[in-house]
Amino acid sequence: MSETISVNQQPNEPIIVDKKPIVMELEPGTYYWCGCGHSSNQPFCNGAHKGTGFKPIPFEVTEKKRVALCLCKYTNQAPFCDGSHNNL
Repeated sequence: MSETISVNQQPNEPIIVDKKPIVMELEPGTYYWCGCGHSSNQPFCNGAHKGTGFKPIPFEVTEKKRVALCLCKYTNQAPFCDGSHNNL
């Protein structure tokens, strides 16, 4: 994963963790995607959003599958990458 990018970051805007998604295989279960970029457990929430206006995004995986999770934090299909990083 790339170093956190915070150039020109505005208050209440997420930290861009990387300008490409992380592709991973997930087992069935409930996951909590980090939408703020502060978590040290990317792409998952570790509670580092406390004190910000951000909340983790819960999502369910019903069968083992490969997913591309957003790390730029600007996706319109959270937690999944929609290519928004191409416009940053």
